[in-house]
Amino acid sequence: MIAIDGPSGSGKSSTSKAVACRLGLRYLDTGAMYRAATWSVLRGGLDPGDGDAVAEHVRALDLRMGLDPRAPTVHVGNTDVAAAIRAPAISASVSRIATNLAVRADLVARQQGLIAAAVQAGQGIVAEGRDITSVVAPDAQVRVLLTASESARLARRDRQLGTGTVDATALRDQVLRRDRDDATVASFEEAGDGVVSIDSTGLTLEQVVDAICALARRQVGVSS
Repeated sequence: MIAIDGPSGSGKSSTSKAVACRLGLRYLDTGAMYRAATWSVLRGGLDPGDGDAVAEHVRALDLRMGLDPRAPTVHVGNTDVAAAIRAPAISASVSRIATNLAVRADLVARQQGLIAAAVQAGQGIVAEGRDITSVVAPDAQVRVLLTASESARLARRDRQLGTGTVDATALRDQVLRRDRDDATVASFEEAGDGVVSIDSTGLTLEQVVDAICALARRQVGVSS
């Protein structure tokens, strides 16, 4: 099992999917789970600031994660929300849901269940997000903190959204403010004991993937 933490725009998703594809593992985007919960809360007309109501809503949520790294899916019930959860309105609100401790406890338990099922099935998995190396999967054989400079992270998120789609203020809010908010309840800015830190600022995606696969070869003996 490979656990990858990092701030917004550090390249977690692209890297994790590529590593999973190369090593033949499953892939779990834990951030998408918080986004899906946010989508459902907003669609249900709930106030994201009403912690108890939000937690109760999320506990009842039928959230289904597809773990194929080549085509990961996110469904709430039978509704495909993979595209909808990337909308600016979700990005603007997701921290309010992700910093709800009861919501975090529920989704962390679900994440751990998905990871355990993949491992027990002999498939293995790459899980990425925030506090993966410290809370969700502290016993993962490979644990990585992926970082990048602030300017690189902002540029990457801008490209991801479509260059110029959001203005500079909104972009900084999505990246920097969200990281600041999430850092109050999750650990993803400093590498803990046994966690390997990789600064991706000056590296290509392929170079980052190579580095993580090399770690997997050394620590687990997987082939790539």
